[in-house]
Amino acid sequence: MTTKDELRIALHSAALTEMAATKPKKLQRALDYQTEDMPPEAEPLADEGDFRDALNSAAPTDQIVELWRRQLTKWDFAQNPTWCSSEPRTDERRADVYKLLGLDESTIKLLDSLIPVSKTPGPVVISDKFVPWYKPELQQGQSWYWPAYRKLLVEGKKWPEEAVSSLDVASDQVVERLADPTRVEAYQSKGLVVGYVQSGKTANFTGVIAKAIDAGYRLVIVLGGTLNLLRAQTQRRIDMELVGRENIVRGGSEFESDYADDPAWSQRKFLEFGDLPSVLGAFDIVRMTTRDNDYKSLLQGIVALEFEKQEPALPLYDPRNLHKSSARLMVVKKNKTVLGKLVKDLNKIKTPLSEIPVLIIDDESDEASLNTTDLNKPNAERTAINQKISDLLKMLPRAQYVGYTATPFANVFVDPSDAEDIFPKDFIVSLPRPYGYMGARDFHDLDSDVPLNERNFANSNEKAHIRDISVVDDDDDTCLRKALDMFVLTAAMKLYREDKDGLGDRFFQHHTMLVHESGWTAEHRELLGRVTKLWFNSGYLSEAGHSRLRKLFDADIAPVSGVRSDGYAVPGSYDELMPYVGPATFRIGGDDKPIIVVNGDADIETGEADFDKRSIWKILIGGQKLSRGFTVEGLTITYFRRRAGNASSLMQMGRWFGFRNGYRDLVRLFIGRGEKVGKKEIDLYEAFEAICLDEESFRKELAQYSEMVDGVPQITPAQVPPLVSQHLPWLKPTSPKKMYNARLVEIASPGEWVEPTAYPMTSKDLTHNTNLWLPVLESLSSSPIRFACDSDDGKKYSFDALKGSISPDVFLDIASSLKWCAPTQFAPHLAYLREITGGRHAQVEEWAVLAPQLGLSKGTETSEGGHGLVLGAREDSVSWFLRSRRRNPLFGAISEPKHRTVPRRIAGALATECNEETKALTGSRKGAILLYPVIERKKDPNGQDKPLPIRGDGSIDPSELVIAFAFVAPTSARAGDGRVVRFTTVDSSREGTPIIDVKDIP
Repeated sequence: MTTKDELRIALHSAALTEMAATKPKKLQRALDYQTEDMPPEAEPLADEGDFRDALNSAAPTDQIVELWRRQLTKWDFAQNPTWCSSEPRTDERRADVYKLLGLDESTIKLLDSLIPVSKTPGPVVISDKFVPWYKPELQQGQSWYWPAYRKLLVEGKKWPEEAVSSLDVASDQVVERLADPTRVEAYQSKGLVVGYVQSGKTANFTGVIAKAIDAGYRLVIVLGGTLNLLRAQTQRRIDMELVGRENIVRGGSEFESDYADDPAWSQRKFLEFGDLPSVLGAFDIVRMTTRDNDYKSLLQGIVALEFEKQEPALPLYDPRNLHKSSARLMVVKKNKTVLGKLVKDLNKIKTPLSEIPVLIIDDESDEASLNTTDLNKPNAERTAINQKISDLLKMLPRAQYVGYTATPFANVFVDPSDAEDIFPKDFIVSLPRPYGYMGARDFHDLDSDVPLNERNFANSNEKAHIRDISVVDDDDDTCLRKALDMFVLTAAMKLYREDKDGLGDRFFQHHTMLVHESGWTAEHRELLGRVTKLWFNSGYLSEAGHSRLRKLFDADIAPVSGVRSDGYAVPGSYDELMPYVGPATFRIGGDDKPIIVVNGDADIETGEADFDKRSIWKILIGGQKLSRGFTVEGLTITYFRRRAGNASSLMQMGRWFGFRNGYRDLVRLFIGRGEKVGKKEIDLYEAFEAICLDEESFRKELAQYSEMVDGVPQITPAQVPPLVSQHLPWLKPTSPKKMYNARLVEIASPGEWVEPTAYPMTSKDLTHNTNLWLPVLESLSSSPIRFACDSDDGKKYSFDALKGSISPDVFLDIASSLKWCAPTQFAPHLAYLREITGGRHAQVEEWAVLAPQLGLSKGTETSEGGHGLVLGAREDSVSWFLRSRRRNPLFGAISEPKHRTVPRRIAGALATECNEETKALTGSRKGAILLYPVIERKKDPNGQDKPLPIRGDGSIDPSELVIAFAFVAPTSARAGDGRVVRFTTVDSSREGTPIIDVKDIP
C-alpha cells in the first residue's frame, strides 16, 4: 500500500470514528477537521473528489470500501436513531445518511454500487409490554465486554459487518426486554429465542451476555446442555470470545491455564484486553467453571461467590455497588446433581439473593429443562432438572430466564399458568436465517415451480445433495461404501481447492463424515466393525479404488460442482483430481484410526472428537452425543438411518445443517427412504421436509403477527400456543382438564394465499364436501385457458386452468357448510370471510374460480396426478391431483408455486406484468379461488401403493375424492383497525389468566 493510500485510510477512519460516536455529519467538514492532526500531504486527500476517484478504481474488497461498508452498515441497521425516523435496512434510511453526509450524487452512485443496502430481515419479536430501559449509549456502567466481543467478531473472526450488525440488533431485542438490573422492584422476565439448527445461536447468547453484564447483571448461569461434550464446547466458546485471556489467567502462568494445550491459546486467538479489566477501569469476569470442570461445591471457597459492595449499606443492585462489582459466570451441565450443588452454595452466601441481578441462559431449552409431569395428578413431582431450574428461579427473584432453541414447539406449549415453569411469558424472538447458512430448505425443493421431470443438479436441491439409502438387507453395505467413497472424493476436492484457489494450507481444518444409524451403544460396536472393514478393504490407491472413484466423480461430483461451486475450483477430470486422493486418504486414515466413536462407551470410543485441540479428518459414529447442540465441524458427508419419535428430536439430529464455506456443493446426505418399521414405512427425507414446512409456517405466522397496531402488540406470547395449535392440531397443549383462555377467532388475510389442509377423512364427510363443490366445478369453462403473471421478484409463472366465477354469498355458504377433520384450522379464516361478505360493509363483489389443469392427454398419469376425471354433469373431463396426508391428518401443500401468483394479481396484491386473460379477471374488489380435485395416495398393510379409485369410465365415488381449495381475498378487504388476528377469551372475568380449568367454565 502506498503512503497516499495509507493517509487516505487514516483520514477517513478518523472521520468515521468520530461520526460513529454521534451521527452522520458533513463528510467534507469532518475530513477538513481531521487534517489538523495529519501530515501536510494529507490535505489534498481531504476532498470528496479524491474520495470519488478512489472509489472509481476500487474493488469491493479494498480497504477504503471495507471501511465505509462497516460504517454504512452500522447506520443502515441502527434501531430508532435520534438523527432520522426512517426504517432500518431501507433505501430511505440510506438516503437519510447520504443527506447528512452531504455527498454528491456521483459519490452516492459509486457507494451504492460498491456497498448496496443490506435488506436482510431483522429478528421477529412477539412481546408483552415492557418498561424501556436499555439504551447502550446511556448505560451508567462502562460498556466494555460488548465492544470487545464485537471487535473480535469483525477483526478476529472476519465476520462481515452485516452479520455483526444483525447480531447487534437481535441481542438488543433480548436485553431490552430483561428487567433493569438497577430497578428497586424485583421483576423476573422469561423469554425464548428461536434460531435454526446449527445456525450460530451461541453467538447470539454470547452477545446477550456481553451486553447484560455491561448493563449490570452480575451472575450469569449458562445451562449448557445435558452432555459434558456440549458443556465443554460452550464453555470454551464463551471463554475465548467473551471472558478473555486475562480473566482466565488472573495473574497466573499462561502455561498453567486450562487451555494450555489448546492450539488457539498458543496462537493467541483468545480475546485479549492488555490487562485485567478491573485494572483498566472496568470490571472482571470470575469463572466459576472451566473447560474441563463443571460446577463443583465450593466448600471453604464459598467466598468466590460473594459479591463485593463498595457501599455496604446499599443493596448490590444499587448502581454505586453494581458497576464496581465483578461478574460471576458459570457454564453448567443440565444435571440434577450439578444443579443441586449450585442451589446449595447459593443458599450459603452472605449477599442477599434478592439483591443479585441474575441472567440464566438455557441452551437447547427444549431438552431436559421442561417439566414433563402432569402436575394435576395427586402427589405429582416436577421432573428433576426442571425442579432445579424452578428452585433457581424461586430463590433468585431478580433472575431473568432466556431459553434458546431451534425446535420451539415444546417451549411454547409449556403451561403459562405454572408460575414456577419457564413459559416465555414476556417475549419470543425469532432470529433471521443467517447469511451463508445451509438449513432444511437447502436440502429440499420447497415451493419449487420446476416440474419433477425437468429437475436437475442446478435447479433441484434434492438432486444435488440427497442420495437415497436403498438397503435390501442389513448386510448390504453398498450405499455405505458409496458414502465412504464420496467422503474420500470430497476430501480430495478440499485439498485441490486449497491448492488451486490459493486458500492456503489447512483452510479446511476439519473434514468429517457422520454415520448415524442408531442411538444404542451396542449397535455402535457392530457398526464400527462394518465401517472399519469397509475402509481397510476399499483400496483407494489401487486400480480398483481409482476406478470406483472415477465413476463417482464423473456421475456425481463433476456435474453437481460444475453448476454449484460458487466460483471455487472444479477439476476438469478425475485425472486432475487423482494426485490429491492419496494425501486425502492419508489425512483420514494415515494413523490407522480413520474412525472416531462418540457415545460414552469407554470400551469402543476411539480417539477424541475435540475440534478445538486438533484438525480432524475422520469418520464419526455416534448417537445421542452427536444429536443435539454439539457442532460437528467440517461435516460434509452424512449417512443417516436413525429414526426418532417426534419432530423436535428428528430436527435436532440434522447435524448436516450449518455453515459450509467453500464446500457447499460437496455436501451429501445419504438418507433412509421407504424403510420399514414393523408394518409402517418411514421416509426420513419426507419427515424432515414436513418438519421444515411446519417450522417455516410457524416463523411466518410470528412475522405476520409481530407488527404493532397503534403501538400495541397484536398477540402476546401467551397467545402463541393456541395460534400454533391451528397448524398442529395433533399437539395437545394442555392437560384434558385445562384449556387456553385465549382463543383465536379470526385471521384477516387480504391479498394473502390461504390454503387449508385439514380435510375430512370419513366417507360421509368427503361425499358431503364433494357435493357442495360439484355445481361450481360443473359451471367452469369447457376448455382450459392459459393464465400468466410475473412474480414480485421477476419470475414468470403460467398455467392452464378452467375458469368461472361465483358470488360472495355462494362462496360463504359453501365455506360455512364444509366438514373438516380439524375445524379449528379453518374457523379463523371463515370468520374473516363472514366479515368481508354481505351487509353494508361488504368488501368483495365477486370470486374468480380457477381449476388448474395438468395439460396431459386423457388417462395419462404422473407422480403428481393425471387427467381424465369425470365430475358430475361435466361433459369434459378434468385434471386430478395425487397428494398425501404427510402430517396426518393434515395434507402437505396441495397447490404448486406457479399457481399462486395469478390469484394474487387478480386480488390486487401484485402490480406485475400479466397476460390479458389474467388482467380481465382483475378488479379492486375481486378475489380468487383455486379448486383441486385430490385423490389420496394410500398404501395397503404391506406398504404397497393401493390402486387408484378411478373407474374405467373416468368417474370416481364422491367418498374417494377430496375437493381442496385455496383462496386470495381482495387486497382492499382489510379490517378497519388494521389488526391481522383477533382473539377472544373463554372466560372474560379472567382475561389475564392464560390457562383455565375446564370445570370452572360456566
